[in-house]
Amino acid sequence: MVDAKTYAEIKARTLQTVRGTVQADILKEDQAQNTCIFSTPFALKLMGDVQQYYIDHGVRNHYSVSISGYHIAEAGANPITQLALTLANGFTYVEYYRSRGMDINKFAPNLSFFFSNGLDPEYTVIGRVARRIWAVTMRDMYGADERSQKLKYHIQTSGRSLHAQEIDFNDIRTTLQALLAIQDNANSLHTNAYDEAITTPTEESVRRALAIQLIVNKESGWTKTENPMQGAYIVDELTDLVEEAVLQEFEAISRRGGVLGAMETMYQRGKIQDESMYYEHLKHDGTLPIIGVNTFQNPNAAAFDESAADDFEMELARATPEEKEACLERVTHRQTVDGEATQAALKQLQEVARQGGNVFEELMETVKVASLGQITDALFNVGGQYRRNM
Repeated sequence: MVDAKTYAEIKARTLQTVRGTVQADILKEDQAQNTCIFSTPFALKLMGDVQQYYIDHGVRNHYSVSISGYHIAEAGANPITQLALTLANGFTYVEYYRSRGMDINKFAPNLSFFFSNGLDPEYTVIGRVARRIWAVTMRDMYGADERSQKLKYHIQTSGRSLHAQEIDFNDIRTTLQALLAIQDNANSLHTNAYDEAITTPTEESVRRALAIQLIVNKESGWTKTENPMQGAYIVDELTDLVEEAVLQEFEAISRRGGVLGAMETMYQRGKIQDESMYYEHLKHDGTLPIIGVNTFQNPNAAAFDESAADDFEMELARATPEEKEACLERVTHRQTVDGEATQAALKQLQEVARQGGNVFEELMETVKVASLGQITDALFNVGGQYRRNM
């Protein structure tokens, strides 16, 4: 333990140097990921509280939100819809933060983006289009400075593109997706393990996934030239076409009252579901060729039977008895924590939320004595639980 003065100094220094990202993007949760717990207005307030805390305490190297298109794509959206919905969500956060009086040049550098990357041609330029639309809008509509016009994004290769059949082919798909991401100048990259189509990755499969990045980066000459595709006709043409399609989707969202208005009629969810179903139809009738799955199948391979997954030769990841016991021990320990201190902290948290204070700042103290479940239950009573419109 350290004295209060030393603790305050350590805390201030840490806040100025800590690096990382928060992925609490409530809009994509509603539209695609389905892990909403609080009402949307209260969830937006919590996001705004995080950003306000970052501004007040000089947190410059930690992103307050990773505005995510990955989950939208994994739920079934095509690349244009992924990009359009994600950017629209990003501009919605900009509008909300500005409505709370935040300076755009104070919060925009704390925003980051997260996209999926498949093998469709549009993925060749997804980063270029995102950066162009973001920069022009931030400059012309909001008068943001140069740093705030810069869009940083992370790419994760497509989990939806991985298949259980001919599972070794998945590394080939991931390698090609990684190349697309790198030539499109992604800031960071995650390559999926080939066995994610079936189970939690093993150490061996993770090493193979990491090796894809390392070989592309260290051995391939493709990465020695920055922006190698700049000026190519197909890239310039695709950039213009994808941008035009994204702007058309912006208009469709605007006609429905913006992002939040469209969510009330489940427009985004409906669009994602329609595109997901279309993809499945193309896959099942063979219009969309998937090697080893619906074409160029191995005649000597046994037919894949999903009902026989338990008999599959690959070992599935399961919790060990020791891991289960550790979870039970943590629950038991939580039950022995000072109940009075916990209840007092939860009551204080609720009061801060009711009075419109910064919930995130208060949470920094609450988590010292309360569990995530206790905190969630307490905030339900103030912010309300999520209810999907029907």
